[in-house]
Order: sequence, then C-alpha cells, then structure tokens
Amino acid sequence: MGSHRRLAPSGFDRGASAAGIAVCVMSAAAAALGALPAAAAPQDDTRAEVDRLYTQAEKATEAYNKADERAGSLHEQVSTAQDEIARQQERINTMRDALGSLAGAQYRSGGLDPSLALLFSDDPADYLDKSAVLDRITAHQAGELKDLQLAMLELARKREEATGKLAELERSREAVAQHKQTVERKLAKARELLNSLPYAARAAYDRASRSARSDMSDLEGAVPSSARAAAALAAARSAVGRPYVWGANGPGGFDCSGLMQWSYAQAGLGLPRTSQAQQYAGRQVPLSQAQPGDLVTYRSDASHVGMYVGNGQVIHAPYPGAPVRYDPVDMMPISSVTRV
Repeated sequence: MGSHRRLAPSGFDRGASAAGIAVCVMSAAAAALGALPAAAAPQDDTRAEVDRLYTQAEKATEAYNKADERAGSLHEQVSTAQDEIARQQERINTMRDALGSLAGAQYRSGGLDPSLALLFSDDPADYLDKSAVLDRITAHQAGELKDLQLAMLELARKREEATGKLAELERSREAVAQHKQTVERKLAKARELLNSLPYAARAAYDRASRSARSDMSDLEGAVPSSARAAAALAAARSAVGRPYVWGANGPGGFDCSGLMQWSYAQAGLGLPRTSQAQQYAGRQVPLSQAQPGDLVTYRSDASHVGMYVGNGQVIHAPYPGAPVRYDPVDMMPISSVTRV
C-alpha cells in the first residue's frame, strides 16, 4: 500500500472540531505552516486565528445540521397535523348533516304533544309504536350530539397543537438561517486570513491539505462486520474525490456526517444527521477491534466522524477545499468506534 505520514498535531488538533466542517482541516495546514522558518513566527498568530475560526465554524455547522434536521421533522409533523385537521373537519361536517336530518324527521313526526296525538290517533297502538321509535331517535340524536361535541373539542386541540408546531418550525428555520450565516462568515474570514499569508505559506498549506491518499486498493484482507457495513463502505469509497460541502449529505458533496449518513443510506440503513448522534447509532467497540464500515468519531464532543476502511485508515470528508479521501485513523484524538 505504501507508507503514509501521520499528520503532525497542531493548535487546531487541540481545540477545533464540529460535525459539518471536518475537523482535520487545520491539522495538515498547521503541519505545513509549522515547517516554515523561525522568521515566519509572526504568521503563527494568523494560523491560530484561522484555527479558532474553523473551530467556531465547525461548531456552527453542527448546530446548523441539528436545526435543519429539526426543521425537517417539524415540517412533517405540521403536514400530518394539517391532514388530521382536514379529516376531523370533514367528519364534523358529516355529523352535522346527519343531526340535521334527524332533527327534521323528529319535528315532522313528533310535532304534536303526545297526549293530544293519542286522542287524534286512529290507531293508538300504532301511535305508541311510533312514539317508541321517536324516543329511540331522540336518544340516538343525543348520542350524536355528544360525539359532535367531542369531535369539535378534538379539532380545537389539533388546531392548537398545529399552531404551536408552526411557530416552532418558524423558529427552527430562523435558527438554520442564523447558523448558516455564522458558518459562512467564519469560513470567509478564515479564507481571507489564509490568503493574507505569503505565497510559499499558502502553497505549503494547499499541498498539506491534499496530502492524504485518494486511493486505497489494498486493505490487507480487512473484512467488514456485516453485508450492510460492506455496502456502506463501498458507497463511501465511491464518493472519494467528491467535494466537501458543509451541511450537505450527498450525492454531489458531503460534510463529514453527511458522508456517513449517505453511505449507510445506500446500504438501506438510516443514520442520524449529526456525528454526535451517529456515535450512538450502534454498538461501541474498542479501536483494536475496529472493522471496515465502523464509524470513528473524534474529539471528546464527537464533532467529526469518518468510516474505518481497514489497515489503520478511515475515509472521510475533511473540510472545504479537500475532497473526500483516506487519512490515518489516528489523525486526531478518537472519541469512539461505533459498529452500526
């Protein structure tokens, strides 16, 4: 397979990370920038600021993914509630029509006082039979009225619930927009700072950010834990070279958790949207027992995720500017290994 140099630690490794903007963004950059002569020391402040901006952008991206997922769920709930309200209103209209028919029949058949009706009846026995029927109709009507009342109360409850969900959906959409603006602002500032570096420093950063492998044909006999894991791994490998796009879950681009979600979706399994939630999407195993297809989350907050491919490597969506690729599994502190 050929050897692969482990990425050197950096200030980004010590504090940066979050699910949408892949956490290894500054690991390679810091390694490259750290190789500059001592005369370039003033650039350390720029590097530290870039680290900080990427960290903040990553956390905002994770918040964006969560808010976006919540908005999608609320949208479905609101749609369901609106459908239920429409069905309930239709039921109430039908009940009202039925009650109107019963009321008309009662008026037409029972308009006279029972004692007078008995006096004018040609057949008292026939009248008594009809009177019993009217009594039953009245009792049935009372039951229908009660059902109507309950149905209207249920309709009011559903409408109130739907109104609350609509308000929550609007707040969630506002949160999505706010997090998106934060991410874009942080990323733009980070890119501006990187562009302020001398050409040699920028070139070193660009080389470092693309130094990982884009191919890996020899996995030294590594065997996925299941057919589903094998299918997910095949999907992830097919995505190598596709761009990192924050907040995206394929197929044209991915952020780190989006790549995992899309890959397992191709295997017929739905994963949560964020890396923090993906950490608990299955059974956690020691790194020493990792098998291809397992999810590897990083940092104490599980803010980045990749997929183990065997031979000490993961496949992941690193960060803007670096496409989906392979990197060493220990490229940064590991939070957990999850078998789904």
